[in-house]
Amino acid sequence: MYLRKKRTTSLMMMALFSSSLLHANITYKANAAVVQQQAVCKGTVVDSKGEPVVGASVFAVSNGHKKGSVTDLDGNFEIDGIASGSSLTISYVGYKTQQVTWSGKDLKVTLQESSEMLDNVVVVGYGTQKKVNLTGAVSVVSSKTLDSRPVTSVAQALQGEVPGLNFSVGNGGGSLKSRMGLNIRGIGTIGDGSNAAPLVLIDGSEGDLYSISPNDIESISVLKDASSSAIYGSRAAFGVILVTTKSGKEGRTNVSYNGNVRFSTATQIPEMPNSYDFARYWNDAAANSGGNAPFSQDMLNKIKNHINGTPAPGEEVTTTWQGTAANEPWSMYTGSWDNTNWFKEMYRSAVPSTEHNISVSGGGNKVNYYISGAILSQRGLIRHGKDKLKRYNFSSKVTANLTDWATVTYNSKWIREDYSRPSYMTGLFFHNIARRWPTNPVYDPNGHYVHGNEILQMENGGIDATQEDKLFQQLALEFRPIKGWKIRLEGNYNTTNYHNHWDVLPIYYYDPDQHPIAAAWSGDYAAGKSNVGEAMSKNNYYNGRFFTEYNMTLNDKHEFKFLAGLDMESNIYTYLSASQADLVTPLVPTLNNATNKVVGRGFSNTHWSTMGMFGRINYAYDSRYLAEFSIRRDGSSRFIGDKTWGTFPSIALGWNIANEQFFKPLNKTVNTLKLRLTYGSLGNTNTDQLYPWFLRQPISSNSSAWIINGERVNTSSVPGLVSPFLTWERVQSWNIGLDFGLFNNKLQGTFDYFVRTTKDMVGPAPVKPSILGATQPKENNSDMRSNGWDLEVRWRDRVGQVNYGIKLVLSDDYQTITNFYNPNRLLSQWCAGKRMGDIYGYKVEGIAQTDQQMNEWLANNKPSWGSNWAAGDVMYKDLDGDKKVNSGKSTYDDMGDLTKIGNSLPRYRFGITLDANWKGFDFLIFMQGVGKRDFWDASPYSVGANTGLWQSAAFKDHLDYWRPATDTNFGPNPNAFYPRPLFGAGSKNFQTSDRYLQNAAYMRIKNIQIGYTLPAAIASKIGASRVRFYFSAENLATFTKMNKIFDPEATGGDWGPGKIYPLQRTVSFGLNLNF
Repeated sequence: MYLRKKRTTSLMMMALFSSSLLHANITYKANAAVVQQQAVCKGTVVDSKGEPVVGASVFAVSNGHKKGSVTDLDGNFEIDGIASGSSLTISYVGYKTQQVTWSGKDLKVTLQESSEMLDNVVVVGYGTQKKVNLTGAVSVVSSKTLDSRPVTSVAQALQGEVPGLNFSVGNGGGSLKSRMGLNIRGIGTIGDGSNAAPLVLIDGSEGDLYSISPNDIESISVLKDASSSAIYGSRAAFGVILVTTKSGKEGRTNVSYNGNVRFSTATQIPEMPNSYDFARYWNDAAANSGGNAPFSQDMLNKIKNHINGTPAPGEEVTTTWQGTAANEPWSMYTGSWDNTNWFKEMYRSAVPSTEHNISVSGGGNKVNYYISGAILSQRGLIRHGKDKLKRYNFSSKVTANLTDWATVTYNSKWIREDYSRPSYMTGLFFHNIARRWPTNPVYDPNGHYVHGNEILQMENGGIDATQEDKLFQQLALEFRPIKGWKIRLEGNYNTTNYHNHWDVLPIYYYDPDQHPIAAAWSGDYAAGKSNVGEAMSKNNYYNGRFFTEYNMTLNDKHEFKFLAGLDMESNIYTYLSASQADLVTPLVPTLNNATNKVVGRGFSNTHWSTMGMFGRINYAYDSRYLAEFSIRRDGSSRFIGDKTWGTFPSIALGWNIANEQFFKPLNKTVNTLKLRLTYGSLGNTNTDQLYPWFLRQPISSNSSAWIINGERVNTSSVPGLVSPFLTWERVQSWNIGLDFGLFNNKLQGTFDYFVRTTKDMVGPAPVKPSILGATQPKENNSDMRSNGWDLEVRWRDRVGQVNYGIKLVLSDDYQTITNFYNPNRLLSQWCAGKRMGDIYGYKVEGIAQTDQQMNEWLANNKPSWGSNWAAGDVMYKDLDGDKKVNSGKSTYDDMGDLTKIGNSLPRYRFGITLDANWKGFDFLIFMQGVGKRDFWDASPYSVGANTGLWQSAAFKDHLDYWRPATDTNFGPNPNAFYPRPLFGAGSKNFQTSDRYLQNAAYMRIKNIQIGYTLPAAIASKIGASRVRFYFSAENLATFTKMNKIFDPEATGGDWGPGKIYPLQRTVSFGLNLNF
């Protein structure tokens, strides 16, 4: 039996024929002797729900004549002049082509949606498997899910769609080139330099979820357990994501267009107080710290007048700072009375972007083809400077039948990304705008930007521009010598060319006479300095693969499938960079225009390779009892000697209980019930060190402290020791699963429970005597265990003319360290028996309301930190009763008054999808979130003034701080959330504690979409078979108990939590066209 993939788009289309062709006859000469009596064949074509299929093609061959028609708005068709017994072929895009024989009576033909076919056949490692015979933990996402989301990457479309497939926002936040982290079933390793990223294969070739347009995808299979992914060996220790792209189908040419225009704004940015509230808060913090008020009463009056729009004469200019070289910009802070919201000044709203996708597909008996192209033009939220991305995608897949038993496929994809941003748009930028005072103005009296507000650097301080080209090519030959036997040879070549240009240009502010004065840029770049750099890299990936598969069935009950193959990979990466300072002119920022004698340079050349031999046997008896066994022998260039090779087996068993005879009485209610049990073992080689056994001599060029003949000499240092005994991390996984379907499979679901152990992770070695004279090498001495479960439940039904569906995905996982070298059991290190993500802190009694209450607490508790305690400060609990509050020896055995207060890792990740359609209208709402997560941060960004004057921050949330009954500034606030603000000594109030531990659970309306498909009769007037308009909103609303400072989905940041490029709320208006 040959399985052919069908496109999974449930489209409502009219055929690409004019009305004059609806009953056209394509007539061929025939022998009159065989002409039979002819009549009118009538019929109706419906889908599985009984809805008429509009625009389906119906062809009949009768007595040598080929005649055709298409179905009307009611799904009806007529073909005149055909004989009884003639064969009819009914086809429609998104449905399985069906052949029927006309007996002379009216026909009713039910077409099966291709999405249902996908449910029946699942893409797995090196092939496909009937879903009824599937034993592993595999989730499938169809193109229908991806087509419905106007997103810029596949990763965005998959978030919340697959249980156990977890995405996280990194320190790049929502920037145009940011990439989300992902894992399958949680953290898999803590090995030194290791990572647990899943292997992503696009049509069998390594890729990533950002290198393909969502519109080109046919289906995605996520292999979650070791038995499913073991066939891919050491590169797949933590799961595999198999992406299958669309192919051409035999039949007429189909042209599709999908385009949209989008408008984006930030999902969440902190709310700044007005400058009057800020100044009073700042004065309180200074007074509590024993310092002078930064803002005088005269300045407070000026600020208030400016906010009210009633400045006194001479106060129209909101700063006394003169902008001269001798007048430091710090004096501007306490000498200005503006009211600037720096976040609104730095971020745009309603930023436009556009995307266009077009594809052409079709084919005949010999050649099938699919060709597509896409252009994305996206602008970022940053208001000042260039922040933009352009991406171009082109893909083609051509399959030719060389003979009846041999095919050749050429598959290629090309992606280019052009990205530019201000050179200053680093983590420091997001840190600085968070601590800018709202009293500072943006412009000086002459309309120039004042110094110290980041706009100078963003607009005039240089750009960082990258261009990245990726080319994926695949050539595959497939032979089918006899029925059931397939031989496939693949060659994959992927190359990535990367070029990065950056420059740092001088920036200037102006004195009152508008003379330019060079300003310091930041870091190593002093006033007036400039720098330029270029970097280029090339990555070549080669993959050769051969495998053969044989399927056989004995006595209609015993199904066998045998697979064996060989897989080889090689990767070569080269990097070269150069930089030079002191440009002759900033108008030409090139290396040959720089004059500094010192040239920065960098070079890297790395290589790795793998080789694997694999085999798999599948057996199914009567679709009831299932078994699968696979084994892979892998070799890796990362290890030497007898550590080079590893053997990794897996086994899976399944029982289709619903197919048992004793279960037949329940089949009307319970249609599917399958129990699965799997075990697999894999090795992990995903480390940041390609050759951990290789001794490298550190060499420093032109940077030593010794000078000979006027130049610094080159030096080398003693290398650290390496271990020839380092070997594979071992990942072992048990999985038990249950698949079920009830009420004619209207309700379907899957549940899996897993236990995954990662052994021999690279960890710290036992300390050696200092006489050794070198750092001891790492060892394979750490282990961890992951426990968790995945659940997916779907309900699909119809009420009247309304089709609707509900989908829930829910998953959970947690990790426990089972072995780690920590002989003193320090709290600051991993420790055997402890959960990953656990937060240890103090319990809080409350905020002292009076100095007497604080003194009594101090007498009975004696904290080991802080001084100058007073009313408004936090009081901590003495849990161990020793009348001291401290962390003991800071070990798990003696942690003093510390206790476990939470866990920072996300739990109970979920996604909920509701969809419906009625008479051309379609609606979808998708919600995604995390059910439990704790978040701790004591930085000024989170808690306000608790450090130095210049590094503290103030947002509206921070104004809920403790104030005594006598306060005349904001008024009393004894039940405040925050303690009294303090400059320099505020950390005593923000020791890790349960009081300021935040609940970071959230639910986000990830997507809402409303669409309307024109009636086929109207669409056909413009030559289209389908026209759909849609409105979509991404990240529309968020429900969380976190404070308004943070986006619960993006709490990272290079310079501290929350100091990050905001995620984006996007509204899209789109159009789908099919011809």
